[in-house]
Amino acid sequence: MNTRTQTKHITIAALLIAIGILIPMISPLKIILEPASFTLASHVATMIAMFLSPGIAVAVAFGTAVGFMLGGFPLVVVLRAATHMIFSYFGAKYIQKHPDMAHDIKKSLLFSFVLGVLHAGCEVIVVSLFYFAGNLTEAYYDKGLISSVMLLVGVGTVIHSMVDYWLAQIVWKTVGKKALPLRSV
Repeated sequence: MNTRTQTKHITIAALLIAIGILIPMISPLKIILEPASFTLASHVATMIAMFLSPGIAVAVAFGTAVGFMLGGFPLVVVLRAATHMIFSYFGAKYIQKHPDMAHDIKKSLLFSFVLGVLHAGCEVIVVSLFYFAGNLTEAYYDKGLISSVMLLVGVGTVIHSMVDYWLAQIVWKTVGKKALPLRSV
């Protein structure tokens, strides 16, 4: 890979990281279901990166997790963001092998659901570890493990992930392919 291509990839990753950090910080589109909250479009930058390459997707997920850490977010939030490296890597690998999947509504919806389940599974593991260690807010314990962790974090994240993937797909179809024609990184 030449220097110009590497510079382009680093620049795109940096811009997506900046967007991925900025959206959760400034977005007024938050759905709060105590004790969980969901910020619409907070995963879009990472999911757009999946259309580019596994390397860029992981870099963006890592960068946004670091951004959450530097932003003073609670450790559980930082680690939930860090798990995005997992779903973004596998999602990008799948997209790389099946680039036309986004044009088939059924396949795209199924992919989005499977990606959401992987995404949620990783986050549930992180939150469960904090739950059993007694390191979450009282609201989690008031609602109990099933309601607060499995339903709100688990099912909520599947839905949130699917919505954000749909938004990322719209952005990618609208501007991504034309503005960012990349090959595997």
